[in-house]
Amino acid sequence: MSESTYSSTGVNTIKEEAALAGLLRWVGQTVAFGRCKPVLDFGYFATVLDLGNNLGLALSTDGVGTKLLVAEMLDKYDTVGIDCIAMNVNDLLCVGAEPLAMLDYIAVQEADPAMLTAIGKGLYEGARQANISIPGGEIAQVRELITGIREGRGFDLAGACVGSVPLDKIIVGQDIRPGDLVIGLPSSGIHSNGLTLARDVFFSRAKMRPEQHVSELGRSIGEELLEPTRIYVREVLDVLRSGVQVKALAHITSDGLTNLLRVQSAVGYILDTLPDPPPVFRLLQRLGKVSDEEMFQVYNMGVGFCLVVDPADADRALAILQAHRTEAAVLGRAVADPERRVRLPNGLVGQGNDFRRES
Repeated sequence: MSESTYSSTGVNTIKEEAALAGLLRWVGQTVAFGRCKPVLDFGYFATVLDLGNNLGLALSTDGVGTKLLVAEMLDKYDTVGIDCIAMNVNDLLCVGAEPLAMLDYIAVQEADPAMLTAIGKGLYEGARQANISIPGGEIAQVRELITGIREGRGFDLAGACVGSVPLDKIIVGQDIRPGDLVIGLPSSGIHSNGLTLARDVFFSRAKMRPEQHVSELGRSIGEELLEPTRIYVREVLDVLRSGVQVKALAHITSDGLTNLLRVQSAVGYILDTLPDPPPVFRLLQRLGKVSDEEMFQVYNMGVGFCLVVDPADADRALAILQAHRTEAAVLGRAVADPERRVRLPNGLVGQGNDFRRES
């Protein structure tokens, strides 16, 4: 069996970036139309509009992706709303903002009451965990546009989140210095990225059934893949409000730990210690013969969120995070590196959004 890769499943990230450039060429020009100007460039985790009087309106948008197909496989829809909330609020945190509210958009093949009620249950739980409201949204019945695995169950779920941040409190890595420490917060598993590769490995290559129990996971493979994305709002906001010198925040999604390089600082990182990844990653890698480089490029590998803090504040930050029963730990440090690389203890080096083994 050949090695599984993201591109072999049809997800071409290089082509996506080239196509995105054409879209942004037009979308980027729209900033001239609005009264409130963005204070950040395109491409960060979230953006911020200047509302005046030092008030910034933070904005993010994201969806759940092909994790929804796993929900269809199990005919179980009561957790994907948590993922939708998580993918948005975790991004919004990365500019130092407090999430306030989110609007959801649901496109369905059929407006099934039981299915929509279950989706709403997940959205409620995600909003509770993130301490936000969902004051509105939109549902569209688009049978000709949406198809899924189960007849009548095709759907898409996305959201757009708003928050607030004082303009002089925006955090994008501008104050990072060599020696600052990287604190990692654990993920709950795959979260909501790389599900196309995971589904290909488990269901197409390994011929597993979604309800098949896997002893090393302690549950079915479908249940494992549906484990909701962890929401980091309460613990991260407590750190931000404590006076700890937080230099940067990074949501570790697709592109893995190279998300640390999105910050606006010309530094690299040496991560000396990484947690053992949850068992699902080892299983996926073994069954799909997936390389280390591909795994760390596509997945969070057990680290769902990072904070970069002043060394003098690291212990206080860890105490706050651990008070939330978050098993946070120092992963490594920022270093002077004009090439802006992330070095991992397994010999991988990340640059841009790729990981390669150091020769």
